[in-house]
Amino acid sequence: MNKALLSAGAVMLSLSAPAAAETLRDAVEAAYAGNPTLAAARARQDALAETPEQARAAGRLTAAADGAAGYDKFDYGKGAGGTVTASLPIWTGGRVSSSVRAAEGDVAAGREGLRDAESALLTQVVGSYAELLYDQQAVGIAKADIVLLDHQVAEAQARFRLGKATRTDVAQLEAQRASAGATLASAQATLETSTAGYRAVVGHDPGELAPPPPSLGPLPVTLDQARTEALAANPLYQQGLRAADAADARVDEARANGAPTVSLGAGYGYDVRFAGVGDRDFPRAANAGVSLHVPILTGGLVASQVRQANAEHRAALFDAAAAGREATRSTDAAWAALDGAQAQMTANQAGVDAADLALRGVRAEYGFDLRTTLDILVADESLRTAQLALARSRSDMMIAQAALLRATGHLEIVTD
Repeated sequence: MNKALLSAGAVMLSLSAPAAAETLRDAVEAAYAGNPTLAAARARQDALAETPEQARAAGRLTAAADGAAGYDKFDYGKGAGGTVTASLPIWTGGRVSSSVRAAEGDVAAGREGLRDAESALLTQVVGSYAELLYDQQAVGIAKADIVLLDHQVAEAQARFRLGKATRTDVAQLEAQRASAGATLASAQATLETSTAGYRAVVGHDPGELAPPPPSLGPLPVTLDQARTEALAANPLYQQGLRAADAADARVDEARANGAPTVSLGAGYGYDVRFAGVGDRDFPRAANAGVSLHVPILTGGLVASQVRQANAEHRAALFDAAAAGREATRSTDAAWAALDGAQAQMTANQAGVDAADLALRGVRAEYGFDLRTTLDILVADESLRTAQLALARSRSDMMIAQAALLRATGHLEIVTD
């Protein structure tokens, strides 16, 4: 069975994680295999892919057979007959070729629309994965904070019994411990919500998620490169261009409605008639010929159809231009978001390292009566805030990378 891969170009990210943890690859494969929205988009594209063949059929040989039987009280009595006819268009004035080009343009536009649907699904998967991963980390940080505070409360109570701490010191730590419990309950509620969102997109419960990869795929090096790639591969912009091609073909199709047509036709008929007892007649007929149809006066219909097709072509060109601007705008926005996320993650990592070192130092100094309980609470809160900020920036990094890859047309599902 084919498996889905999240790629930039055709490269799938690889993750090293415990076997029990669900990776981003697992999430992508599950969503691709079972997401109903994507399945519906693929089915619609399969239906659209049939339209060029239907357009070509208008220029091919067709044949039909007809039969009839009945009773005529005043003339022949009982009778039956059958005919076979065939027709082959010789010249259609460009109708068939224009119709085929228009249908092929529609299929190409639909193919780009399907690519965008796949990118949209992957963006949802990455976003759900990133949010759920952050919420799982937030719960883990809250639990670790409770463990630390439980240890600190027990230590403060022991110091209080030895006369080295006051009841106020113990109460401050107990209040912080209670606050941490409330924080954990809130984080767990948020985790349940994000789990439900993940289940709706991916199709199953996630379990524990693996850490994200450093990058979802090769990213543009410069903003100018990103803009160039967006105009070359952004699916919505490319869809607009293909739709404009189809609209241009329909202008020729409308003009062809005023052109003459030539076709070959042939027919053969055989009747059986019963006029009375023992009285039968077997008339037969066969014909072949060339038919010429020349529109002379259409009441302005063809001219109106041409004007309409030209207007729709202009609209399609404007739509494509607007899609190009939107591709550039979304690329710029994703680039800025990614740049900001990278800077925040670097700063937050430094903040976690510093806050962890500070908490360790304050706790050690507290044991020698060089720090107060308030110092411990402040240091603990600083570490927890820094850890949450780092987890948030990591998730933001994933989301920004996915947005940039989608804008440049490189966030795709491919099959092995």
